Amino acid sequence: MNLSEIVNRPRAHATIEAKSQEIGFDMPSDIYIGTLLKSLVASKPCGNFLELGTGIGLSLSWMTDGMDDCGNIISIDTDPQLTEIVSNFFMLDPRVNILCQDGAEWIKNYSGDKFDLIFADAWPGKYSELDEVLDLVKIGGIYVIDDMNEQPNWPEGHAQKVQNLVSTLEKREDFCMTKMDWSTGIILMTKLK
Repeated sequence: MNLSEIVNRPRAHATIEAKSQEIGFDMPSDIYIGTLLKSLVASKPCGNFLELGTGIGLSLSWMTDGMDDCGNIISIDTDPQLTEIVSNFFMLDPRVNILCQDGAEWIKNYSGDKFDLIFADAWPGKYSELDEVLDLVKIGGIYVIDDMNEQPNWPEGHAQKVQNLVSTLEKREDFCMTKMDWSTGIILMTKLK
């Protein structure tokens, strides 16, 4: 199996990658997490999805590519420059709602429907407001995080934060968990109750 052969990339993927390089965005999502997200999203017809940490929109492109016509996604980031750029890529897609606001505050104030899949790629929902975000996952829904393997851009002390997070997630009895030493290090959890 040739893992480097990636098929069915989202139509906007190359344009988003080019924009990422143009502005010097140095934290783009790994292509492999993108393929996984697309497959997971495709398994949830008419799904309700949440992405915490829009970034430049690469993972969002994979997720929207996996959604059917009645699915919808909220993607949140605090960076107004990035959310403006990403909004331009998705402005014609009524399934996508990109918000520029503090993720922690959004999580604390959200009162809508629970989510079929949450991809937490930012501090809120991963290292803070974890319990609140896990409560937003539907039974049978999926929680996904990446960057669990050491990254070159990690600040000093971050490895311990990752270990603490993994330990906390391992203790959850309301989710089943799969840890994957693949891509940038993935944790995938499905809500049981």
